[in-house]
Amino acid sequence: MASFDRQFSRRRLLSGAAALAGGGLLLGCAPGAGRSAAEINYWHLMTGGDGIVMSGLVDAVNATNPGFHATQTVLAWGAPYYTKLAMASAGGRAPDVAIMHASRLAGYAPGGLLEPWDLDELAAVGVTEKDIPPLVWQKGQYDGKLYALALDTHPFVLYYNTDHAAKAGVTEAIQTMDSPEEFVDVARKLQLVTGKHGLSYGYLGDGSQMWRLFYTFYRQLGAEMTLVPGKPAQVDEAAAVKVLTFVQSLLDDTIATRSGDGGTATSEFLHGESGMFFGGVWELPSIKAAKLKFDVRPIPTLFGTEAAYADSHTFVLPRQSKVDPDRRRHVYRLVAEILKRSVSWAEGGGHIPAYQPVIRSAEYQALKPQSNYAGIPAYVNYDPDVWFAGAGSDFQNYFAENVQNVYLGSGDPAAGFDGFVKRLNVLLDRPQPV
Repeated sequence: MASFDRQFSRRRLLSGAAALAGGGLLLGCAPGAGRSAAEINYWHLMTGGDGIVMSGLVDAVNATNPGFHATQTVLAWGAPYYTKLAMASAGGRAPDVAIMHASRLAGYAPGGLLEPWDLDELAAVGVTEKDIPPLVWQKGQYDGKLYALALDTHPFVLYYNTDHAAKAGVTEAIQTMDSPEEFVDVARKLQLVTGKHGLSYGYLGDGSQMWRLFYTFYRQLGAEMTLVPGKPAQVDEAAAVKVLTFVQSLLDDTIATRSGDGGTATSEFLHGESGMFFGGVWELPSIKAAKLKFDVRPIPTLFGTEAAYADSHTFVLPRQSKVDPDRRRHVYRLVAEILKRSVSWAEGGGHIPAYQPVIRSAEYQALKPQSNYAGIPAYVNYDPDVWFAGAGSDFQNYFAENVQNVYLGSGDPAAGFDGFVKRLNVLLDRPQPV
């Protein structure tokens, strides 16, 4: 760590980390101090059902008497979590291991807030590059080294009511539709059955929801979005306008409500008032609990190229001023054991395990509907690689600020997207905080 300390002063790291994470302050915690060698401090942001499953995974590993005991620290999702993680890493007093969304890596690895995984040490505990889907492995890399080891992929998908589909005569069409016109036709036939809407999609006040659907279809058109600090955003305006115009056409109060939020969309689908539902795989537990007859498939390829928006929960090694070799070896064992048990992560939370031996197992293949969308990591699309993007950042809020009126039907698609690009260019003109 001596070379790092020569390049970056602690004051610079602390101030940069605060800006990166949104200007929040680290509460008075020093997880690196006063621990026994066998105590592993693990930070994550899993709450609700995911938190219960993660707690069970950690308990299961601890119960094997592995020579260490992992202690979980659960912090508030989003900016509060990433603020504290950045500040703890900048101060060199970070936890032994932490969860980070893959989409946040570009804001942390380049500034020295994370340490790379040792591939030989990973191999020693049974985890190698061939065990992780190529695009997922690639997303975890920076400067030729692996900084983020994926636990899962959690994509945006299409749920559908199987009873409504049968009554509308579209069961097969839902599996084969491959154009905007076919999708609209299926949605309108479902609306005739439900009497309300063919599709549920909630986005109002939620930039994440707007972005997930937009970016899925944008990438299906083969469009790229390259964001390099110091340079103007490279985007495909024609593709963006085409997607926004299509989404706007779906929100016509017949196919889907023009102004619904996430809660409204979920409730509508659960009560049988729509035939299809755009949502994340993390919605699966609540939908299964409702005893609804439904199934799930990847969002259909309507614009020619397979593409699906997703993110991944990954394991990272936050920077520490002094690394205890024994505790670090225990971290590798902890992470490997969680990966090998991640079928329960799929069962309880709907996520797609990144560890391919789990995906190939009979136990996972028997999970329905989870195994129906297990192929998505082969064509997954994450947020653009730039320091201000990713889960819990303001990137998707900037999209909402400029595009929500387009979704509502009162805004011009070209003007809305142009406003978003201008906002990106302002950010790209700023130097990376760390």
